[in-house]
Amino acid sequence: MTLPDPQSVVAALRLRNPKADPLRFLPDVHPGKLPRHIAIIMDGNGRWATARGKPRFMGHREGAKSVEKAIKLAGLLGVEVLTLYSFSLENWRRPKEEIDALMSLYVESIDIHADRLDQDGIRFRQIGRREGLPELVQRKAAELEHRTRNNTHATLCLAINYGGRAEIADACRKIADQVRAGTLDPAMIDEATIARSLYAPDLPDPDLLIRTAGENRISNFLLWQVSYSEIHVTDTLWPDFGDDDLLKAIRDFAGRTRKFGALTK
Repeated sequence: MTLPDPQSVVAALRLRNPKADPLRFLPDVHPGKLPRHIAIIMDGNGRWATARGKPRFMGHREGAKSVEKAIKLAGLLGVEVLTLYSFSLENWRRPKEEIDALMSLYVESIDIHADRLDQDGIRFRQIGRREGLPELVQRKAAELEHRTRNNTHATLCLAINYGGRAEIADACRKIADQVRAGTLDPAMIDEATIARSLYAPDLPDPDLLIRTAGENRISNFLLWQVSYSEIHVTDTLWPDFGDDDLLKAIRDFAGRTRKFGALTK
């Protein structure tokens, strides 16, 4: 497949995000081969802290700095969606002190970065089960979602209290309700029906899934959506994950041939 002129691709990206400048950071990668949607499993915060003789929470706080860097660089590259696995349903098994600290850090991060996200034209989304989260977390996230709902430069999606199997189960429940109400014929249920019933049906599926800290598993993250995502695993712990690591992952992605089950010519 012949790719269009790089400058025309950048011009198209800038219609959505005027700050996009991918050739500045990746002059060796055709901008037409950049991922639209990057999803990241941010792993290794606790190990980072333990290796330095610090409490685990310090790893999460340091990891928040890597989140800021990833958001900024993704925007400059013209990435349309960045989804970060921030707190899973399974994470409730952790010590209460660590959970409380994580929730406080989440609220603190919203308070600190809300203005910047809005000024940069970034739409904020949160996926996962809202019930069970502290009331303040629910309120702060909902306020930021409402405030940024019309922003179009990029979308930052945080998976909080999230599980891929739970998302599919919740989608099935929505579909069952439609069938019971008589608004959906069971014979008409297909993959598109399920996709429309997921937490964020308007977002494209991830093109690139990045996992840090060297773990080779998906960990119940976006199970439906990553069916054809390219996976990049790095040994780098999340607090150490910087611009060079993200650019390396994107170069890796751009060098692959995506076949989606078909044959290449």
